[in-house]
Amino acid sequence: MSHRNGVAMSASQAQTQKPPPRSPAILVVDDSSTIRRSAEIFLSQAGYSVLLADDGFEALSCIVDHEPALVFCDILMPRLDGYHTCSLIRTSERFRNLPVVLLSSRDGIFDRARGALAGASAYLTKPFAKESLLQTVRDLLPPPAS
Repeated sequence: MSHRNGVAMSASQAQTQKPPPRSPAILVVDDSSTIRRSAEIFLSQAGYSVLLADDGFEALSCIVDHEPALVFCDILMPRLDGYHTCSLIRTSERFRNLPVVLLSSRDGIFDRARGALAGASAYLTKPFAKESLLQTVRDLLPPPAS
């Protein structure tokens, strides 16, 4: 018998009270608080842990500190845009295979091609619907732990 908080438990009880497996963390990078909040709600309802950043520099720091499983990154941001953020991630030996989805309100072929050249794993147009955001996650990650 083990004791937890002064209460005796059998081995089978202790096994059933293990903490749940951690769900993959997803980083959402956007200078729009509305977009960050929408993505956070959609992803957390689907069982993912969500990290937030409002520009590319903050995103790079967050990636190093928290090692997310996936990054959604806006293209048009002050200080460090999404193209450059994605390129910097791709030049890192440690994070070069991290899936990066570029977010943009522009849906032209030039924008998508520039995203591909920067190393983006996918491209999602804003405003995005909940289902398109979650389908993109499903395409790039295994399902979250239940």
